[in-house]
Amino acid sequence: MGAEGAEKAKEIGMKETVIRAEDLDLTFQTKDGPVHALKGVSLEIGKGEFVSFIGPSGCGKTTFLRCVAALEQPTGGRLSVNGMTPEEARKSRAYGYVFQAAGLYPWRTIAGNIKLPLEIMGFSRAEQDERVRKVLQLVDLEGFGGKYPWQLSGGMQQRASIARALAFDAEILLMDEPFGALDEIVRDHLNEQLLALWARTGKTIGFVTHSIPEAVYLSTKIVVMSPRPGRISDVIESPLPAERPLEIRDSPEFIEVAQRVREGLRAGHSYDD
Repeated sequence: MGAEGAEKAKEIGMKETVIRAEDLDLTFQTKDGPVHALKGVSLEIGKGEFVSFIGPSGCGKTTFLRCVAALEQPTGGRLSVNGMTPEEARKSRAYGYVFQAAGLYPWRTIAGNIKLPLEIMGFSRAEQDERVRKVLQLVDLEGFGGKYPWQLSGGMQQRASIARALAFDAEILLMDEPFGALDEIVRDHLNEQLLALWARTGKTIGFVTHSIPEAVYLSTKIVVMSPRPGRISDVIESPLPAERPLEIRDSPEFIEVAQRVREGLRAGHSYDD
């Protein structure tokens, strides 16, 4: 390893851990019996990382994100967010959450939707206006604050949803398959924009997806999960450079990482309950 490689390894090793899961379990009790959503999940996510979670439907990807956001309660193990419990992190507004659907209120303008959490948090009107201006600029929606959701395309609505999650400047952005319902052309464009946004803000991002190319293109780390009960079958540190034009998807390095993800998905099916 050369001097540059050693320095990079040192930097990664010193990266502050913002999300830490240790032997995390979650079992839902249903009328048909227990459902084991997560089993023995241990993972560390460092500050400023872009981490994608990929696996088959029902493998616990979204459940893990919801545990981080204190929307679900683990039944075993430990989980910390910025050194706090998930509940404490929620109260301290440590994260923003972007759901699969944009979830914008149709009777509010785009600016009004973005302002909603700021109103709840008690920000002054002047501060609300300034934050809305900044986040609309970040997601390339300048000039659309006065529009209503129904006047925007699906991709623009998702960008507005991202802007709302960024408005109170949380350090962590949790994204639950935000582009899954969009067509491939729009999805590619938003992937490029999300990478640019991540580069500009330095946020720590947890991103759920079913798409191998999306996971490989976006991530510094890819967490491959097995079918229920959700376990981690592989954690892949991406060797791809920070600058990633879409054309990188045709490169040997990209194809190699994508193949390892596929192998991890296949290996996940070999676990016994």
